Amino acid sequence: MPFTRAIRLAMCALLTALAAACGPLSVEEERELGADFSRRFNHRTVLVRDPAVVGYVSAIGRRLLKHAGVQAFTYRFNVVPKDEVNAFAAPAGYIYIYTGTILKARNVSELAGIIAHEIGHVARRHIANNFNRALATNILRQVGAVAAEVAAGPQAGRAAQNLGGLAAMGYLNTFSREAEHEADAFAVRLMFRAGYDPRGLTAFFESLKNRGGASVPGFLSSHPATSARIANTRELIRRLPAGIQLERNDNGRLEQVQQALRKTATRRRR
Repeated sequence: MPFTRAIRLAMCALLTALAAACGPLSVEEERELGADFSRRFNHRTVLVRDPAVVGYVSAIGRRLLKHAGVQAFTYRFNVVPKDEVNAFAAPAGYIYIYTGTILKARNVSELAGIIAHEIGHVARRHIANNFNRALATNILRQVGAVAAEVAAGPQAGRAAQNLGGLAAMGYLNTFSREAEHEADAFAVRLMFRAGYDPRGLTAFFESLKNRGGASVPGFLSSHPATSARIANTRELIRRLPAGIQLERNDNGRLEQVQQALRKTATRRRR
């Protein structure tokens, strides 16, 4: 009897996933997906809890969002204590900025550009669009997880889901060239309205693109800063109204946050 019930549950899971494939991911579904990912990611990742650091990044995000118009999601800004230059947006506005990105930024406009770009991916529903394309993969993952649970118990099923979830998030943050251009354009306009110098976005991309060494920053792996993208962003900036004072520096606040991160990293290595 338990085995028959498990098979019935597996069929229900498959039918539910197939039904979802018939239509796009709704705002409410994206909220549920984002909350689920955040719980899983935050459970297995030690995030930066320093209120000065998290508060600084969140304040930049909130300032940008004030000028972004009505949003479908409540955005949450998190800091991941990793040295690599990277950032990503999970579904429904869960945005993660790596400490390596904060340390790489030479002024607040560069950091604001990265945050604005990630907001753009969420606001333009790029993650939801990727999820819809990945539904076939998710169907297979869900069925595989249920099958594992039938064969070896719920612990095996949860393990299969966790492994699949990591791969799925990588896919959700692999954007087309068109989506990247759209997020760049969104960031340029948003930064300008919020009073940040949008040239910080192109300057940050250029600093990564031109840096020496064979290693490729994580951010460039998922958000390729091609010469064409940089040129397009510059052209968008050139068309903005002239004569408006835009912020590049913030009276040393970024430097203070960077100093705090370096001290924490030094203590962690001891």
